[in-house]
Amino acid sequence: MTDTRKTAAAHERRKFSRILFDAHVELAQGEFHWRASLLDISLKGLLLQQTLPVEVVHSEPILVKILLSDNTSIAMSVTVAHQHHNQTGLMCTSIDIDSVSHLRRLIELNLGDALAAERELSELISDY
Repeated sequence: MTDTRKTAAAHERRKFSRILFDAHVELAQGEFHWRASLLDISLKGLLLQQTLPVEVVHSEPILVKILLSDNTSIAMSVTVAHQHHNQTGLMCTSIDIDSVSHLRRLIELNLGDALAAERELSELISDY
């Protein structure tokens, strides 16, 4: 399969819109803490602009905090989905209701379509 068809197939399978979003992210695994730069986010996970430090155990959960403002953040537990080209994809395994609300609003504002954001949230809920 050519790269163009692979990209098209991956896009067709994607149920969740990826929102380009530049933010600082705080990550933690056990006693180890570090910062990263966010490239994009969706209801299913996020993409970082770097690979993980060597101290990180890929099979263990990572706690992520995305700083939206002084008073608002999105917190979730993630696992490593992939690492390549100096980027790391993280898949959300759990998220609290306040963080889901903030993330849904962020997606709604970036898509410009409340119904599309609601469809994505319904799709996420149906996966569980």
